[in-house]
Amino acid sequence: MKDLLARTIDLRTGSPEEKREEIRTYFLKTWAIDELLYTQLKGDEVFYHRGDPLRHIILFYLGHTAVFFVNKLYLAGIIDRRINPKFESTFAIGVDEMSWDDLDNNHYDWPPVSEVRAYRDDAKKTILDIIDNTPLEMPIDWENPFWIIMMGIEHERIHLETSSVLIRQLPLELVRPNLFGESCPSSGDAPENELIPVSGGVLRLGKPFDHSLYGWDNEYGNHEEEVSDFKAAKYLTSNGEFLAFVEAGGYETERYWTDEGWSWRNFREAVMPLFWRRDDNGYRLRLVAEEIAMPWNWPVEVNYLEAKAFCNWKSETTGTTYRLPTEAEWYRLHNVARLSDVPQWNIAPGNIGLEHFASPCPVDLFEQGSFFDVIGNVWQWTETPITGFPGFKVHPMYDDFSTPTFDGKHNLIKGGSWISTGNEATLHARYAFRRHFYQHAGFRYIESDAPLKIQQADYVTEEDVTRSCEQNWGESNNGEVNFAVSLAQMAGELLPNRPDTHILDLNADTGRLAFELAKQFHNVTALDFTARMIRVPNQLQEQGYVRYTMKDEGELLFYRDIVLSDYGLSETKEHILFMQADPMNLKPIFSGYDLIILPNLLEELSDPLLFLTNIHTRLNQDGFLLLASTYEWDSEKTPRDKWPGGFKRDGEPVTSLDGIREALEPQFTLCRKPEEITFTLKKSTRTSEQRRVQVTIWKRIE
Repeated sequence: MKDLLARTIDLRTGSPEEKREEIRTYFLKTWAIDELLYTQLKGDEVFYHRGDPLRHIILFYLGHTAVFFVNKLYLAGIIDRRINPKFESTFAIGVDEMSWDDLDNNHYDWPPVSEVRAYRDDAKKTILDIIDNTPLEMPIDWENPFWIIMMGIEHERIHLETSSVLIRQLPLELVRPNLFGESCPSSGDAPENELIPVSGGVLRLGKPFDHSLYGWDNEYGNHEEEVSDFKAAKYLTSNGEFLAFVEAGGYETERYWTDEGWSWRNFREAVMPLFWRRDDNGYRLRLVAEEIAMPWNWPVEVNYLEAKAFCNWKSETTGTTYRLPTEAEWYRLHNVARLSDVPQWNIAPGNIGLEHFASPCPVDLFEQGSFFDVIGNVWQWTETPITGFPGFKVHPMYDDFSTPTFDGKHNLIKGGSWISTGNEATLHARYAFRRHFYQHAGFRYIESDAPLKIQQADYVTEEDVTRSCEQNWGESNNGEVNFAVSLAQMAGELLPNRPDTHILDLNADTGRLAFELAKQFHNVTALDFTARMIRVPNQLQEQGYVRYTMKDEGELLFYRDIVLSDYGLSETKEHILFMQADPMNLKPIFSGYDLIILPNLLEELSDPLLFLTNIHTRLNQDGFLLLASTYEWDSEKTPRDKWPGGFKRDGEPVTSLDGIREALEPQFTLCRKPEEITFTLKKSTRTSEQRRVQVTIWKRIE
């Protein structure tokens, strides 16, 4: 198997022909080692067994990695015809069950194994033809067709690992040992664990978009987090250390478990880790294709729920707060261990990438700084549910790689395992699974009294809010000047070089106008009536970014990030006070302003005439009122008798501007000629609505 080992490759340096040959070799080794994995099955009939009752039969995974290549190449327009449309549907979807209690009872018409192998051969020829003959330009980035080839390769390497976990769950009599590398021959008693102090610091997480290694979409972006001092276990938790929890009745004691964990424990009737076995002679450990006497000094392999229960038990029995590390704390461990990333390795510094063993090994074998196994041996569960970093965006050819896991129910695992290859072995790798999920994963506990910092980045999905996000923060159409930017420019012209001016934005919406005003003015108050709107600018101010979805076509969505720093608005965000308030019933504190702006607010009010009659009480003498309105009156929002205009009186037309002028006099005078602004409200990728807004500026003269 040593001849099949390969690391992920640099995509930004070297000549096109050198890189073509590297990618060809990387593909062939990936294809071959994936097929070698399945030689551990005793016969073709085993392909029709399930390793896990909530997962597909093993045959699905043999076909899936080839089908993935073909489907992505077809979607990207690199090939213009399919190889086998039926296979490319059957083997396309269904890899990750989304809950331990959502059984899928659909029936599949599974083909013979020989046909799946023949399909793989055809797909291999197609892929090699693309690698050999497609023009290649350096560097290889998201837009490059060879990125799709790398996507298929790295996807197959993920399944090298996940399929090995499923094979590990097959009955022992269905598999054959010693065909996929050599297991670690060393075992013994567990070492006594100890805690080592780790100083905190500011961590910058996220992979730059020009990084030289292939990455999945969730790796990119920029997130800064401050980590407090903590203590971390020197070793991964070993089978021997975990045994104390088992023997203390940990699996029978509800108070150690989260609600989710206890429900899972009862569902599975778990009494010990999944891969442990017990008979009259004691404990044994199931590996991928064999059982061995329990190696107490190897890392225990459990799901998050079990790891969390262990930490709760240890906290109760010691009186000290133990938990799992966050993603940022794991990165801090990586820093203090002074570990480098894949391109700098001569030999892997841990039990990773199949470079040392085809199994776990003792937790005290690979020293990395003051710790052991910060990377390698088994993955390490963290407390952090996965979400994208600020700046996250999906790759259009694989838009559902990450976003289905951004649900608060998938926790990150870090560090890689003995079989983690390719992208999985890199520093920036970010993989997450349901908390009940089994992988080659264990854990390292830490001692910390610092509150958990969990990044919240759910997608805004309410249609009116997402349309506002797109209109305020999305890309402009055909060079059209952003509506909020235009109003902010007008404000700057009215009050030039007056940074201490007090401004009131009475329809904050999703915040763009307020943030633009804050670049020029130090005292901006922005109010909105609805909590679902005001939470967007609040989150932008607190966290620096917001995520939302927009309709593409039919049931398809696209995913957007608003990153405040991308607009040059993060440095002045503290100049704004965002609050929820009813403009028809403002508190007395909202007074003393030099400029009040009403962006498309009048048509939302129940009584705009009453509002206009009283607005002068909120302004300073010689203050300005900037009105922007479509005059699109809706009798369900504004009773007909409250409209400023848009009707006939005594047989003569009354415009909205006429009615506004009448309501504002004698406290105001119109400063300048009304101005028309156009903005586009996007409803989907191909549907938008163009609106004309009349802007009038009034000066208080009373």
